[in-house]
Amino acid sequence: MADPMSCTASDLLPLLGGAPNATAAAAFICTRFDAVSAKLSDATYAIDNTYLLFSAYLVFAMQLGFAMLCAGSVRAKNTMNIMLTNVLDAAAGGLSYYLFGYAFAFGGPSNGFIGKHFFGLKEFPTPAADYSFFLYQWAFAIAAAGITSGSIAERTQFVAYLIYSSFLTGFVYPIVSHWFWSGDGWGGAAKSNGNLLFDSGVIDFAGSGVVHMVGGIAGLWGALIEGPRIGRFDRTGRSVALRGHSASLVVLGSFLLWFGWYGFNPGSFLTILKPYNTRRSYYGQWSAVGRTAVTTTLAGSTAALTTLFGKRFLVGHWNVIDVCNGLLGGFAAITSGCSVVEPWAAIICGFVAAWVLIGFNKLAEKLKYDDPLEAAQLHGGCGAWGVLFTGLFAKKGYVNEVYPGKPDRPYGLFMGGGGRLLAAQIVQILVIIGWVTATMAPLFLILHKLSLLRISSEDETAGMDLTRHGGMAYIYHDEDENSSLPQFKMRRIEPTDTPTPDHPSNVRV
Repeated sequence: MADPMSCTASDLLPLLGGAPNATAAAAFICTRFDAVSAKLSDATYAIDNTYLLFSAYLVFAMQLGFAMLCAGSVRAKNTMNIMLTNVLDAAAGGLSYYLFGYAFAFGGPSNGFIGKHFFGLKEFPTPAADYSFFLYQWAFAIAAAGITSGSIAERTQFVAYLIYSSFLTGFVYPIVSHWFWSGDGWGGAAKSNGNLLFDSGVIDFAGSGVVHMVGGIAGLWGALIEGPRIGRFDRTGRSVALRGHSASLVVLGSFLLWFGWYGFNPGSFLTILKPYNTRRSYYGQWSAVGRTAVTTTLAGSTAALTTLFGKRFLVGHWNVIDVCNGLLGGFAAITSGCSVVEPWAAIICGFVAAWVLIGFNKLAEKLKYDDPLEAAQLHGGCGAWGVLFTGLFAKKGYVNEVYPGKPDRPYGLFMGGGGRLLAAQIVQILVIIGWVTATMAPLFLILHKLSLLRISSEDETAGMDLTRHGGMAYIYHDEDENSSLPQFKMRRIEPTDTPTPDHPSNVRV
């Protein structure tokens, strides 16, 4: 079928009849029409690239959210350390993803396992991808590394952060994103050759598995190999809460992450100016983008409220830290199916995600597993639930809109689409667990054997800010601080009956 925006003189000649200079007139009209068509095409590229760049900025802003969340969740004596690791994740990840990561992820044409072009962005951009796409994917890669840093906080050597962050963003994460997001990957729903896993492919739209599970499972192995923080469990094995020093920073970080998630999920469409060719002229990809933002909002909100009342029932009080973690668990879960489920289904997703997080936290406590930010439970556990949720609730119409070209594509089991999509989703979960275990666990073990992973008990007790980073982030005193080093503690000054001296210089502090 001819392009409706194309024009040739032969098409116009019959309409002009036998008018004098009809051929010249037809050529002139087509020239002008082609110029207008080119301008419209340029405008489409500009709008879509601007949309993707703005989404990339939102996802990158999540790094600030991670930084605030991490800072508030650790004790004051480790604030500078955890903030520095968040900066490091972005900086080291930027270079490693530029040099290797993007090529491994999207360097097609290639095989189903790994990409092999565009190292150092050589011969880039291409008709299929521009610099905005690279920036967006880099923001995703460093998000995975940021998740892992939370699991091993307060006890990890700085050099270990450098090594694992570069390895994760430059190799481990890109391979997984190639499998499920590249047109050449063996497991993706958008695979270019049409030979799909279970005739369906994996639907992991924005990365419950690719991003959250990868970061969560990596953090799980790091925390397991390092062991719990000193004082996290007493001699009888009873759990001892090592509370973070600032609920305010946790709430600030959670809101920043919530804001950034509107680039994370809706932005994963990559383009916005795309009609769906339905009878409703007002309905197109811009509508799907809006629906995705709504499902994201509902899942996070439901998870937050479920956690609020669930924890109130279980422990007897309202805890803002738990609510923030529940909120983020809902977001991590909906990320996989946000574009292909109805808003009411997102409420179910968030409700279950809250209980998944609560359950995994109970299990972690019983197994004496210590994760200061609950990152493995939140991103790994809720991310896995989100992948399964998509296999259950993906709607046929939305699946065909987001992944066109295959009208008989399987969809959610509970929506009447059979079990093939769910089977593909289960394969993704198992493969990610296996791949991350096979790569990150040996890395952490090697660092541990070389004494490059965990800091000394003396440094851990004193706090890394003072022993490794030149001083405290601010004057503060941790309630559980047992260090013999000098401490600064704010105290209340009571009024006395002594009259105020006439000369301030005589006042003693």
